[in-house]
Amino acid sequence: MNAPFKTNDLPEWRLDDLYANREDPRIEADLAESERLNRELAKLEGQMLATRANPAELGDIIDQGIQLYEDATNAMWGVGAFGSLSASTQRDNPAWSKFESDLRTRNSQIAQMSLFFTLEINQLEDAELEAALKAHAPARRWTPWLRRVRAGRPHELSADLERLLIDKAPAVANWGRLTDDTLAGLSARVDGETLTLAETLNRMSDPDAKRRKAAAQALSKALTERAPTLALSLNTLAFEKQIEDRWRKFASPAAGRHLANEVDAVAVAALEAAVVDGYERVSHRYYRLKAKVMGRKVLDHWDRNSPLDEAQPRVFSWDEARSIVLESFTALAPSFATTAQVFFDQPWIDARPRPGKQSGAYAHPVTATRHPYVFMNYMGERRDVLTLAHELGHAVHQTLCQPMGTLLADTPLTLAETASIFGEGLVFEKLLAEATPSERRGLLAGKIEDGINTVVRQIAFHRFETRFHDARKTGELSAEAIGALWMETMTESLGPAIRLGKGYEPFWAYINHFVHAPFYVYAYAFGDLLVRGLMEKRREDPVAFVPAYEKLLAAGGTVTYVEALAAFGLNPREKAFWAAGMKQLERLVDEFEALV
Repeated sequence: MNAPFKTNDLPEWRLDDLYANREDPRIEADLAESERLNRELAKLEGQMLATRANPAELGDIIDQGIQLYEDATNAMWGVGAFGSLSASTQRDNPAWSKFESDLRTRNSQIAQMSLFFTLEINQLEDAELEAALKAHAPARRWTPWLRRVRAGRPHELSADLERLLIDKAPAVANWGRLTDDTLAGLSARVDGETLTLAETLNRMSDPDAKRRKAAAQALSKALTERAPTLALSLNTLAFEKQIEDRWRKFASPAAGRHLANEVDAVAVAALEAAVVDGYERVSHRYYRLKAKVMGRKVLDHWDRNSPLDEAQPRVFSWDEARSIVLESFTALAPSFATTAQVFFDQPWIDARPRPGKQSGAYAHPVTATRHPYVFMNYMGERRDVLTLAHELGHAVHQTLCQPMGTLLADTPLTLAETASIFGEGLVFEKLLAEATPSERRGLLAGKIEDGINTVVRQIAFHRFETRFHDARKTGELSAEAIGALWMETMTESLGPAIRLGKGYEPFWAYINHFVHAPFYVYAYAFGDLLVRGLMEKRREDPVAFVPAYEKLLAAGGTVTYVEALAAFGLNPREKAFWAAGMKQLERLVDEFEALV
């Protein structure tokens, strides 16, 4: 029998290598430095346009300006990161929420000072910019960043309107803060215990069906009580987005995200089509098989991620999780493990669940002049070990591309998920290789469910968002109307072997990506299926793969996803590329079917 899992032994990060506390004088000093650098940058206003006929001089001004812009960004983002990192573990502390909000306002005011810079860059003609970069060699290193800036040319507004949007951004962001605070304050009474959101979601994977059901019902009650507030936040942010999208002339609600990701809408459409085509062969079929194994005709939604039997699943201590992740990373390349090891040696991981800490997991890069931090809620389950590998994959990626500098290291979401999902895959390979025959079936089921959650479920989320934003164009949606769209898209993706039933309607409300990053979710499916293609290349030639893969990660945002994958002979614009990834998932279901 497993020993009781003690969350008190888990690490909490220390942020004092950023700042000691809210009163640290370095905060004001860094904000003042950002303002000073922006004032220096402001002295260049008009000079790019005035020298557009002199390529060498124009190139020099561009180089000077971008360096000032990056230095100002580093000073400002470091402070902003401290505010958001601190608040994410103390959502029940109004002082930290106020601090984060006030910093956001201050940063937006500082950012306005440099607004002219990117607007002037986009007033240059392509030929003028190309001549400047050719004539002034030092400026050429900024070419990838300039490419991303200029991609937004067709959607830019006047300087005054752009300034207005920056000015009001902190007020708009407070709707996201309302969502975070509401969910962080959520508690559910389950079998006499008061559980946080993260703990309640974890209980829904319990081996005991009665405990799972009790947790699901308690969460449904808690979300239903808060659904009107959360629906108001979602409606308001969607309406704000509609207004901005209309002014920027975006063709669809997801177009702005595609632009930020440097991804073609055709590639996302091909991804979505391939996943939807695979619903029946992957998720519908798997859940039919799982129901059969559990002696049921259909499963309730709280059984979706349950163990196959009521035997207590293995609990992984923090030390075990660390060893598994580091050994798995070593199997790819020792340098990956060495980079990850630093995060365990330093107080850069916050893993202990506690009241006031928000749910979820992330790796925050801060800036290229700092180091990343890893955030998660570790409960000792196999999925938590995979989550640790996922976030450390991000952290290794963020560390590898730091030499590029903050602006060039910034990686589009479609490639940013590559190292994280690859890290998960490495850990699963290790767990499966070391499993006994009796453990293999459960591990295989877990791997399939992880794939469904990362690919099928995230594309279903994407389709839900699309339908919600389309419906929002005709007016505000009630919590019940949002729940109806949720039930529709989830039913399509999960299939008839999963009974969603009454009480599942408000479960959309805890997915904070819908609030903080509209249309972010397809990046998970994009990354997962992309990684499946990369892992196939690794199997074909492990020796040649590692340096090419490390080069991809170290490139940060300097290459597009099409360029990055072309180096491996892969074309993400074709549906066949994504269908091949779904076929890998289907083969896992075949293997599971053979075992059961």
